[in-house]
Amino acid sequence: MNYIGDFDRVVLADSEFGARPGARPNPVCFVFHELGSGRRTRTWLGGGGSVSPAPFVFDDRTLFVAYFSSAELGCFLALDWKLPARILDLYVEFSRLTSGTTRPCGRSLLGALIAFGLDGIAAAEKEHMRELILRGGPYSDAERAAILDYCESDVVALKSLLAAMEKTIDLPRALIRGSYMKAVALMEYNGVPIDVPMLDLLRGHWGSIQDDLIAELDASRGIYEGRTFKTSRFLEYTQKRKILWPTLPTGNPSLDDDTFREMSQRHPQEIGPIRELRAALSRMRLSDLQVGPDGRNRCLLAPFGSRTGRNQPSNTKFIFGPAVWLRSLIKPGPGRFVAYVDYSQQELAIAAALSGDEAMMSAYKSGDFYLTFAKQAGAVPADATKESHPQQREQFKTCTLGIQYGMGGKGLAAKLGVSGGRGHELLALHQHTYSRFWRWSDAAEALAILSGKLESTFGWCVHVNSADANPRSLRNFPVQANGAEMIRFACSLATQRGIEVCCPVHDALLVEGPVSRVDEIVHATQGAMATASEIVLPGFPLRTEAKVICEPDRYMDPRGREMWETVGSILHRRGYS
Repeated sequence: MNYIGDFDRVVLADSEFGARPGARPNPVCFVFHELGSGRRTRTWLGGGGSVSPAPFVFDDRTLFVAYFSSAELGCFLALDWKLPARILDLYVEFSRLTSGTTRPCGRSLLGALIAFGLDGIAAAEKEHMRELILRGGPYSDAERAAILDYCESDVVALKSLLAAMEKTIDLPRALIRGSYMKAVALMEYNGVPIDVPMLDLLRGHWGSIQDDLIAELDASRGIYEGRTFKTSRFLEYTQKRKILWPTLPTGNPSLDDDTFREMSQRHPQEIGPIRELRAALSRMRLSDLQVGPDGRNRCLLAPFGSRTGRNQPSNTKFIFGPAVWLRSLIKPGPGRFVAYVDYSQQELAIAAALSGDEAMMSAYKSGDFYLTFAKQAGAVPADATKESHPQQREQFKTCTLGIQYGMGGKGLAAKLGVSGGRGHELLALHQHTYSRFWRWSDAAEALAILSGKLESTFGWCVHVNSADANPRSLRNFPVQANGAEMIRFACSLATQRGIEVCCPVHDALLVEGPVSRVDEIVHATQGAMATASEIVLPGFPLRTEAKVICEPDRYMDPRGREMWETVGSILHRRGYS
């Protein structure tokens, strides 16, 4: 293998572990194989066995190879073993290699083996062994042997997969991705602090709370009949408030959550509470939110889960997945704080820097992209401010964000509630003001169609089938994929610097620490994020903003404040709080 010579040893590993929902892993066993020397170790950890030291020193001269390595690394943390310095994760590399393609057997180790024409343990047998492991101990001698054999079979399969994938792996960049999996393990191990007593109240009285929510939030709107959302009443409500609601090609109103999300951003007071109420009555399952015995939300962050390489954690298990008002369950413990540190207008900055559009970069650097765009387009005077021209700024903001996601003139007009002519005029202003950006965006789409793939700065790629390619997705890929690269670097740098990162949230980090060190930790987090932005966009550091919440306060998303306060008043009135 052409890269093994760079390391003193290459060690392949697999672990088995159990874990209650939201809890840290409980390691059952580890199996390691060292290439070259043929050394093998089988370490039993569960069922009352003693915890042994790590059988290898995983230093800079050792390449640690695993499949979905954050699982193994989480076991390292549980055992207080030092994390490997160099990590090659074949799950990540297989995901990169097949991004945008159909994976007939998924992205599991078995699916990757099948994709390369290799043998693996039968799915039914794997399911049986997983059930045995999750059952927990004590285990008989025969069960121990079976579990260790099962674990070792995955290491043997991993060895075959490594040989098959060798020529497809860009090792320097793969090690960067492996470093992020180490950050994922640390973040999943940390988790997010949750107000468990409040969560228990919500879970215990959710049915009656739902009825009261309808009574309070729908009283002035009259949309519901019992627990049933009445479309005709909703349309009457929007018409009375002169809200132009999007329709489907059939002419029927578009009532999916994406539409409600967009419209609630435009009409937060009128539509926002309706969207939150719909979610509370239909999709929300509070029992699914994973909280461990230590009161922390933990779930699989699903790194590299999307086509663009972003995480895809469960929308029901992850605290940032359900309705925004539930995020107020995030509450630091005694003497602790949490800080939500996010990039300012990350996607606009990435588009500006990657395209080399000087006007767009200038707009970002001004601190108010939308008003500067209006000035550059000649729509407002050079001395205009947010206060003097709020409507024009809002129009240019909507235009900027809409175009970012591929919206055309007609869509802009519908979103703004203006004439079709005005929508097309705004689109033309953007195209004229940021002509270099548009040439770059056109080139990205053309490159994808002609070459069959697109790549981010550090090599994450998506494969493109020109027959069913979505131009909007192709144009958006460089921004999203490089945004994902940036947040991964930020997580890796922050965790390497000893910052307690709870989780990434799209373009932000949630970090935690003692109140006595709040300024130091927030400053260090912002420094890591600034460095990450310059790694991806040399010479173009991005701004960040930090929202700090110290105990006894709780996290509060402004979009969910009304809903949270309404729920709180219901609990208080019913005597539950």
